[in-house]
Amino acid sequence: MEEFLSSCRESVQANVDQAEPGFHVVLGNEACDVDSMVSALAFAYFLSKTAPSNTLVVPLLNIRQADLVLRSDNLFLLRQTGFSPDLLLFRDQLDLQALQRAGRLRLTLVDHNVLPSSDRDLEEAVVEVIDHHLQEREPSPTCPVTVETVGSCATLITERIIQKAPEILDQQLAQLLYAAILLDCVNMAPAAGKVTPKDSQYAAALEARFPSLPPRGAFFQALQNAKFDVSGLNTEQMLLKDMKAVSGSLNLVISVLYITLEDFLQRADLEAELSAFCRRLGLDLLLLMTISFTEGKEPIRELAVFSHSANCREQVSEYLERARNPALNLCPISSPHPHITAYHQGNTLASRKKLLPIVKDFLRERDGDGRLGDGEEGGGVPPTPVNSLVEGCPLDAGLLGLSQALHDKISKMADRD
Repeated sequence: MEEFLSSCRESVQANVDQAEPGFHVVLGNEACDVDSMVSALAFAYFLSKTAPSNTLVVPLLNIRQADLVLRSDNLFLLRQTGFSPDLLLFRDQLDLQALQRAGRLRLTLVDHNVLPSSDRDLEEAVVEVIDHHLQEREPSPTCPVTVETVGSCATLITERIIQKAPEILDQQLAQLLYAAILLDCVNMAPAAGKVTPKDSQYAAALEARFPSLPPRGAFFQALQNAKFDVSGLNTEQMLLKDMKAVSGSLNLVISVLYITLEDFLQRADLEAELSAFCRRLGLDLLLLMTISFTEGKEPIRELAVFSHSANCREQVSEYLERARNPALNLCPISSPHPHITAYHQGNTLASRKKLLPIVKDFLRERDGDGRLGDGEEGGGVPPTPVNSLVEGCPLDAGLLGLSQALHDKISKMADRD
């Protein structure tokens, strides 16, 4: 598969400005989590072995190359399976719109079944869809649609490979697919509510064909640990890693940080970096939610409000203090920065999923006209990968518990910065 990926890069560089041949691009979703990345790589490889050779089959990661560093679990998996990130192709390295205008693009969507509004001009190029989310696309004679609500899109890709071309499976490809299935299905635990019989069937099939795959539990935990590792990130990358944007009369984002608020507030030149970040994205205010853990593995949540506008900062802070649905139980704590209001959050069950409606209600009341937008597709804000601890996933509910390794990793994060 490394040879295939290397040839893809060489082919793109050699042929992108030529009149022929065409490109068959396999495109994952904009979050580019492990499932999306693996599905794009694996299905493109499958097509390269089974489809007619009159087009160049290319897997394309649907993020900028510079944003891969935010996907720490993706990078961990690539290292574990022996792939160099330099072999991958990213959205800012291939102009799909230009290929479409030239009539040289065929597009297969994996891990999503409709294009975002920014890519609607590519719709005529879509020739196949494989996805596990709610179906929003109508099947057509020219575009086969495979949508099943299994836990992982990689399950559907594994099924296609085993049914149509099992000979292309090797240890490396199997480990990629296995990792994606384990992560999306939360280690195949029924209590998490993600895994389906088909996911279990194809995870077991990979285990049976490749007995030397990493042990299931240890592999899942290593991937999960990597997902929340922010030790190598700068301040801007930490803010972007797990972030959602909301806009009304104010443009603001909620970023989740896997570090204690005390350690984050002690970062050098923090206010200058936050100010520059807000200017670059056109933001009026930043909401920072942190999550860390006690020695007994109990979650600690803290909250900070950053804005150079004292009026904006005070309005948001007071609204959050008064919130009752749910009550955040905020207790003010000391902040060394004049433009940051900091709190300990007593309600540790109130994840960002619970905070977001409160923020939207604040903006609606402030605006008085009900208009509200989600800014996740614009301004360089990458969509949040799925199964985030802050989105109320099964891990956040404590169904499976956190390993001691993950607990230690988050607790000691600042020591490695």
